Order: sequence, then structure tokens, then C-alpha cells
Amino acid sequence: MAAPALARAVAAARPLRPPVGARARCDGVSVPPPWDPRELTRLRAREQKEKRQRQRRERPRVPPKVPTAPPRGWTPKSSVEYRHPLEPGGRKATGVPLPPTYSPRYVEAAWYSWWERLGVFTPPAPVPGGGPRVLSLVLPPPNVTGSLHLGHALTVTLQDALARWRRMQGWSVLWLPGTDHAGIATQAVVERWLWQRRRLRRQDLSRAEFLEEVWAWKKRHGDEILRQLRALGASLDWSRCAFTMDPGFSRAVTESFVRLHEAGLIHRARRLVTWSCALRSALADVEVEPRVLTGPTELRVPGCPHPVTFGVLVTFAYPVEGGDGLELPVATTRPETMLGDVGVAVNPSDPRYTHLHGRHVRHPFTGQLLPIVTDPAVDPARGTGAVKVTPGHSPPDLALARAHGLPLLGVIGDDGTMCPPGGGWLQGVHRFLAREQVVAALAQRGLYRGTQDHALTLPLCSRSGDVVEYLLKSQWFLRCQEMAQRAREAVTSGRLQLVPKFHEKNWKTWMDNVGDWCLSRQLWWGHRVPAYRVGVPPAAGSPPEHPENFWVVGRSEAEARAAAARTLRCPPEALELQQDPDVLDTWFSSALFPFAALGWPEETPDFQRFYPTNVLETGSDLLFFWVARMVMLGQQLTGRLPFSQVLLHSLVRDPQGRKMSKSLGNVIDPQDVIAGASLQELQEKLQHKILDPHELTVAAESQRHQFPHGIPECGADALRMTLCSHNVHGDDIRLDVAALLSHRRFCNKIWNALKFVLGALGSQFVPQPPEETTPRRPMERWVLSRLAQAAGECERRMEALEVHGAVAAVQHFWLRSFCDVYLETAKPALREPETAATTRQTLLSCAELGLRLLAPFAPFLAEELWHRLPRAPPAPPTLCLAPFPDAARLARWRCPEVEAEVAAMQEVVRAARALRDTFRLGAARPPVAVQCPAEAQDWLAALGPALQTLAQAGPLQLLPLGAEPELGRGWVGAPAGPDTRVYLCLQGLVEPAAARAQLRDLQRRLETLGGGTPTSEGGPPTSREGPPPSSQPQVAILRSELARLAQALQSLDPPQKDSGIREDPGV
Repeated sequence: MAAPALARAVAAARPLRPPVGARARCDGVSVPPPWDPRELTRLRAREQKEKRQRQRRERPRVPPKVPTAPPRGWTPKSSVEYRHPLEPGGRKATGVPLPPTYSPRYVEAAWYSWWERLGVFTPPAPVPGGGPRVLSLVLPPPNVTGSLHLGHALTVTLQDALARWRRMQGWSVLWLPGTDHAGIATQAVVERWLWQRRRLRRQDLSRAEFLEEVWAWKKRHGDEILRQLRALGASLDWSRCAFTMDPGFSRAVTESFVRLHEAGLIHRARRLVTWSCALRSALADVEVEPRVLTGPTELRVPGCPHPVTFGVLVTFAYPVEGGDGLELPVATTRPETMLGDVGVAVNPSDPRYTHLHGRHVRHPFTGQLLPIVTDPAVDPARGTGAVKVTPGHSPPDLALARAHGLPLLGVIGDDGTMCPPGGGWLQGVHRFLAREQVVAALAQRGLYRGTQDHALTLPLCSRSGDVVEYLLKSQWFLRCQEMAQRAREAVTSGRLQLVPKFHEKNWKTWMDNVGDWCLSRQLWWGHRVPAYRVGVPPAAGSPPEHPENFWVVGRSEAEARAAAARTLRCPPEALELQQDPDVLDTWFSSALFPFAALGWPEETPDFQRFYPTNVLETGSDLLFFWVARMVMLGQQLTGRLPFSQVLLHSLVRDPQGRKMSKSLGNVIDPQDVIAGASLQELQEKLQHKILDPHELTVAAESQRHQFPHGIPECGADALRMTLCSHNVHGDDIRLDVAALLSHRRFCNKIWNALKFVLGALGSQFVPQPPEETTPRRPMERWVLSRLAQAAGECERRMEALEVHGAVAAVQHFWLRSFCDVYLETAKPALREPETAATTRQTLLSCAELGLRLLAPFAPFLAEELWHRLPRAPPAPPTLCLAPFPDAARLARWRCPEVEAEVAAMQEVVRAARALRDTFRLGAARPPVAVQCPAEAQDWLAALGPALQTLAQAGPLQLLPLGAEPELGRGWVGAPAGPDTRVYLCLQGLVEPAAARAQLRDLQRRLETLGGGTPTSEGGPPTSREGPPPSSQPQVAILRSELARLAQALQSLDPPQKDSGIREDPGV
């Protein structure tokens, strides 16, 4: 498919055919005529098809169906405000009654500021002679002028869970916060803001004036991230908050550069670098986004007035010098760079070009002779088999040029315009506009040979959307090979643990293939390179030893001047020093964060106590761009690994699996989840973001489809539980509103459970330490055994950095053990004087220890409810400092036998409830009979009250195994495990006529699902063809209900001489 721009260029060009009889080809290479009318017609038709396909691709990617109702459990404007009075010391008053309903806004108010006032997040002073174990970790510093999204919130939540857990275990915990100056991101945002608001470009200001604007921007917006972190409940030590442009941190950056230069690792060289013409700066690898194109694709490029088509291979011919009419065709996706060609390369074994070895071609525009060189790296099967060599704009071509001693030539300037040597007709023309003109000029000279579709990977600047160029630049580079091998050895030896383990393979591959790191960035915002170019004034003369392009490195200009004077053996005052205007790559300063934020290079107390850190938690996408560089520089500069464990979590994506992107409108602010936001509020926030008009339109439309009713108020605890519940060791995380609401309902469940517990305890209850409770009855032993098991599982999972497993253990205890089972069985026990006291103490132990288990994951809810429970003295002032439940101490509660007995009893309950649901018994409590082995009857009798409560049953009768029991009319049974059956008496509770109507209704539903057709009343449905796979689970349920109803009908209105009991063969 031809590119539209190229088609316009070809159509506008005046064709100049070669003279009749001239040899317009290279022997062995067939070249189609350039002006075939049928070819042009085909290209125009395909161009229109491409345009239609492009329009479809550019439509916003939205879910196929727009929700017509809010998610279950939420309606707009359902938030309720409650007052939260404070005590004189600033602590939230917990002596007032609990609000009637759970409100995240009420629960999460005032606690964080009180934690800060108590100094909970600051590690205690060291104790002489040892003291508690230390956990130190650093928060991956977010961009200072940005804002957190849910990917950041995942990192924060996981780290906070680890920090709170260790703090409750008695460790001295330092969780170090900080923000990154984010050189290229911040400068790009400020430049865009200056243009949108004041129509100023950076070049309109001096460097000092522009930096004042950046600092002002940082002052206005830099605290937004800190507010988000506090809203999430992050227990960071704010007294040690670092900023990578702080004086102390800047000193560490300069010291690092100087030491690495002195070690011979930093050097200056002229090489190809990835370059953003829009930003006029080199880019880090992480700032380049590869975009795969399967064919011709139009893209908008900054500075270009119309879209540019990529994915097209242009073929043109170089005339071979010698007057024999030969030509050498080459194919390229970048015809505009042919002005920088210095030769043509072919494979020495390619028979098509053997006769051209050692000859030259003549450049059609400059007239220069370009050598034809042979190199085995050329692939004869690609394109025409001949490669134009453009070393100034292609890494492979640069290697070819250096291998064959060809000159290095660049023809694209820093701003993306053409700058061919000597100026000429393309001087100052945008490179992609020049592409059209070059193709048109080639066509005029009869050298254009056509185009074809071509798949390629296009590098784009993630900050500006510009197409990345490769430009020859003199930059500062860091040699990484030796450091990389030490980093590789750290993983293979086990000194550095990557979690999950499968990242080790990629780590080793990357370290084995690492190249030099370009440190220079052509920005104004950042750490200035501490290197100075040395010059001597003409009046002083040049010493003979003075080399060209002489640079010195120093911690200050005075130190650099003294070093230059010693090298040149001349007075320092005779030298002129000019500091490099470039700044260092932001990732260089970020790689120093674990030790520079603790005071390095000084041997500060914090550095001695908390370095190296224990664990780093970050996204898996930063393994090489940040983690690897921290490991390399940490070992090189401090002699130690900066951490011993790295937890790499998977990425957070939207429900459609797309990566979070501001331009897609799917970036969710954690505060919008915590406090809720209407669609109108979300759209208003977009208007305040620095987006170009096209991105703004796409983002607004995407928001309307993804959040048609806004985002409900879920609270920080529900958000944290949602994030922690995902297995971050596996696939990417797809987060939606329904998952958040599910965990808000979990918080509501705990809220209601604690309200019941507080009511059951009463004001006169005298507590004892919860760990000292001695259970007496089976259900007390069971629930405390489940609590001890949850504590052990939580501890094991947290030690393995499997936070999702710890959350699952805590949730399972609260929901399945405490709320669903024990609370229900405690209600009748509280009414009995002989069981009320131990039941109350068991309730307190479960609630108090359960809240301690919950605290690392839902700290606000746990703190709010914990303060309302009675506690035996001495008690810590906050749940943050309460001891985390110790599995070893609670091991005495473990009772596997009782757990097995209660599990068997729950099978009976489930079977009884299934029968109740089938026959729609409502509030009726029918008699129940259980047929079981004799050895089970003793413990089942002890669990009888619990069984009756949970099954909502009346009197319990235990039957021995053996012959079919004679219970009379109206009894219906179902299996409840091996050798166990449960029976309910339906006499007087179910009318036969109503049961028959229900039976017919179920038969019709079954027929609709393809599960069979109804037969005679009470008979099972038949079907020659089975139901479709999607309906099989529902069909199985309906068939089971049909069998139960058929059994009930026969039991309620049996034939004569009927025993009264009918088994349920389908259950």
C-alpha cells in the first residue's frame, strides 16, 4: 500500500525517463517501470482503503456495551456524612456511639494526623547493645509534579502492609519517602503549561528564569502526591522525606559522577543516541515506546502540519559511476536520510552484485562518489539486498561505517529539521516534509522505483509522541559491563533474591548484554553535569600539551580548575572553564536513592543503621531501568547491595486490559476511589490536565464509557484490600469498580460484626488478655483454632512476600469462620447464663486479634474499631503498635479434631439449607434428623445447638446407620457427606399443589436451557442432546431441585403402602 504523502509526491513530480536504449537496471535485478498507470490506480485505491482502516483504528477503544445501571450495591449520592469529634490530645473520640451504617469517610477521618502526632512512623532511637531487628525500605520516588495512579497505589499498599506488619512485630521500621525531580517529564509539562497559558517557549526565557518557573510549578503541585500518600494510609517517616534536587542529594549525585569518572567508568564519546526532536534531548530507554506497525499507518508528528505515513518501503536507484549505465537499487523506510549516505553495502556472496565490488555510485543530489562496500552482515533477502549506509542516523549503519572506515555524516538537526552539509534546498525543512520532496526529486531524475508495504517497529517518545531519531552526539557515557557482571553474580549466588523467581532469567540476559549508559540530557531542569570544558584565552597562548576538546571533572569549579591547571602545567587563573550545559539522566540520580537519601556520601547515623535496606517493592516494568541500576551503582559506590530482596509486582490495567494512560482517560486517581467522584467531576479534572486537544477528546470519551455513573466512594481500606488481594506475582491485574465495591462490603461486614460484639459485651464486661482465653465448648475451641490457623498462614505468607495469601487468610477467618458461623452460634449461647461469660470472652479474643490481623491491610477500619473494644491493661496507645498475633503463642488453640468435626457438621448444614431453599421454607424451623455412624453421634450431639442455629432447624434427632429410618409422612432427605444423610420434615409446611406448580415451572426452565423435556409428573426430564456448555452448571442445579421436588411430592402425598421416606437420587 503506498503512502499518501509519497503518492502525492510521485503524482506531483515530472517523470524523466532514461534515454531509449540506456541500461536502467543492474544486471540480475529486475526493476519495474516507475510510471505504470495500473500501478498508480492500484495505489490510489489502496490509499483510500488505508484511510478507512485508519479511521476505524483511531476510534476510542471502549467496552462493547455501556452500563445502564450503577454497579450492584451502589447508587449515586449514597454517601452519608457523620461528625467525628476529637479529644483534647487530638485523638478521635471513640466514646461516642458508632454510626448506624459503615461510612469510609467517617472511619478514615482524623486517624492519620494522630498517628503522625504520636510519631508512630518514626523508628525509635537505637538501643545500645543491639535492640530490635530493623526493617528499612524506600518508596520508589514518584515524579514530583505528577500524581499517583492505581499502579503507584499498589506499590504503596504492598510496602505499607509489610511496614505495618513488621512494626507490630516489634521491629524498628524506616520506610523512607521521597520524590523524584523527573527531569524530562517535569520540563515537558512546564513547557506545555507555559505555552498553553502564556504563549512562551523555553527558548524565550533564560535558563535561570525557566528554572524559577519549574520551582514555582513544583511548589504549586509538588504536595499533591504527599496528600495522596497520606490518604492511602502510607506509614512513611515524613521527617526524612527526600527530594532528588535537595542540596544534600545533589551533593551525592555530584560525588557519584566524580568517583565513577575517577574509576574510569564515565567517559565522553561521540555516539548515536536516541533523541526526541520535540524535546531536543536525548532519551532514556524507558522513555522510548516501541510501536509495532504491520503496514502503512498514518501518525501525527509534532511540528509536522499533516499526518505522516510510516510502514512503507521506498525503492530508488543509485547510478553506478563509470558511464556504462548501470544502477544499484536500494530500499529504505527513511528516504530523507539518503542525503546522509556515505556508501552502499552488499553481501560479498550475493551474485547479483559481484561485478560491482570495489566500484562507486554517484549521489544524485550532492554529486559525491559513494563506495560500494561488501559486508557479510548485509542480508541479501531484505529489500533489494543492497543497503544504503547512513551512519549518522542508524546504529547498524554506524557499525558498518566504522568497520569500513567511512565518514560519519548527520543531516537531521536537534529540532528535527534537515541540515545537510552546505545547506541547500532542504535546509530547515521538517524531516518528514523533506521525505516527500526527496521522493519527488528522485522521481524527477528517473531514479524512483516504487513503494511497497513494510512492517516495522517505530520508536516513539513517551513524553512528546514524537518519532525518536538517532543522532550523533558527544555525550557522557557510563561503562556498565563490569558492574553488570557483579549484579548478575549477586542473583546467581542468592545474595539478591528476585520475587517471583522467574525474573532471574531476564535479569541474567540483560546483564550479559548491557551496553554503555548515556548519562547526558539536553535539559535545563536536573543535576548539571559536573564536567567543565577547558579553554585558554588567546592572549595567554596555548600550552603545547593542550589537547583539543579537553574536559575536566570536579565537585566544584575550583576543584576542576585546579585539576586542569595540574594537567596543563599552567596557572589556574589563565584557564577558562565552561560547565557542560547538559544535565544527568534522571535515572542516574534515582539509582542512588537507597543510600543518597540516607546521607551518603557522609557516614551519617541513618546510613550506618538503615543501609543496606531489606526489601524493595516496585513494578516489574522497572526491573532494568531502575532496579538493575540501583544494584550496579550501589555495589560500585558503597561496596554493598542496596537491598537483599526485590518484590516485583505485575502491572495494573483497566477492565479491558489496557495499560493506564492519561491519553486514554483510564488513569484512576486513588483519591477518586477513596472519596468517590461523579462523572462530571472526573471530566472537570481532565480539563485541568496538561493534554493536547486530541488526547483530551479521546480521554473524555473513554471516561464516559468506563465510568458512566462516576466512581463510588469506597474508602482507602477497601482500595487497599482490593489491591492486596491480587496475586501480584502472576499476570497483570485488571481492576474494576465491582472488585472495589466487593471489598467495601467486606469492610461493612466487619463493621456490623463489631457492632454486635460491642453490644454483646456490654459496659460491665471485664476483659482479660485475648491470648489468654481458654475455650471450653466445641464452637469456642473451633473458632479459636481457626483464628490460630489464620495467624500462622498470615505470618507464613508475609514472610514469603505473598501479601495476597495473607489477605485471603484474614478475610477467610472474618467471613467464613467468625461472621458466618461463630457469630450466629454465639447468639443463643449469650442467652444462656452458663455459656454467656466464656462466649463473651471468645468474642472479644476473636474481634481483638482479628483486628490486629487486619491492621496491616485495612488500618483505618481496624484502628477505629479496636479503640472501641475493652482492653486489658497495659494497652498500647494505637493499634499500629499493638503486637501482631504470634502463631507460636496461639498454637495451643489449634485443635484439628474439632475443626474436622465442625467441617462435617457444616456439610450437614449445607445439605439442610439446600433443602430449605428448594422448598422455600422461609422462617419455618422444621424438625431435622441426621443419619450418621455411631462414632459421630457423640460430637454431633455436642454440636447440636450450633447445627440447629446454622440450619435454622427445629428439634434434632440422630439416627443410626442401617435400615431406612421410619420417620413418617412428609420427610425428605439428602446426602451430607460419606455415610451421612440429613432429613427435614415438611409436613404442614409445603402444600402439594404449590409443589406441583413449582415443579412444572422448573421443568419449563430446564427445557428452555436445553436440559431436557418434561415427562410425567415427578419423572426426570429427558433429552437426546445435552445442554450447551455455558448452561451445564445451571442445568445441573435445576435437575437437582426437580429431583428434590419429586421426592417431596411423593412424601407429602404418597401412594398407598408407602413407607413415607423417599431418597433423592439426584442430589
